[in-house]
Amino acid sequence: MRCGIIIAFVLAVLACLCGCNSTPTTSYSAEEQLIGGKLSDLGIVLPEIARPVAAYVNVVRSGKLLFVAGQLPIREGRVLFTGKVGRDIDLHQAQEAARLCVINALVALKNELGSLGRIRRIVRVEVFVNSADGFTGQAQVANGASLLLQQIFDEAGKHARMAVGVAELPLNATVEIAMIVERK
Repeated sequence: MRCGIIIAFVLAVLACLCGCNSTPTTSYSAEEQLIGGKLSDLGIVLPEIARPVAAYVNVVRSGKLLFVAGQLPIREGRVLFTGKVGRDIDLHQAQEAARLCVINALVALKNELGSLGRIRRIVRVEVFVNSADGFTGQAQVANGASLLLQQIFDEAGKHARMAVGVAELPLNATVEIAMIVERK
């Protein structure tokens, strides 16, 4: 009888070692479903990952932080929003461009992590706005990104932010966004 108990114990330990995963995949799955539902409610379908336009990678991990390279408002290989805000592009269009940059950043994060449910929080968002002379509404442009992240991630989507006007951006893009994200 004692031998049977020991064998059962050893089998249980082996089963746990071979079959148990120390990461809570079910919570990631539940989080992924919740986030997927929010994206769906917002009418957002995550596109294919955009390839970097130069010699860099989309995401770099350092400990629990992920650094997302600057994302442009690209869809299907084309920059959808080009020109200077305040001259070629109005505020509403620039906010849409910022939203698209965030969507592309989320695609890069999902590609890196396997699931958006593995994001603990959005730490920082850096927004660069291709600005016409005299345009000072960079913070309002950045709100297009910030509000979307808060809609998707709730409290975990609230972040530190910088929004700056620049003279030019790659490919004449209207907005470029980089992010720092903490993973679970």
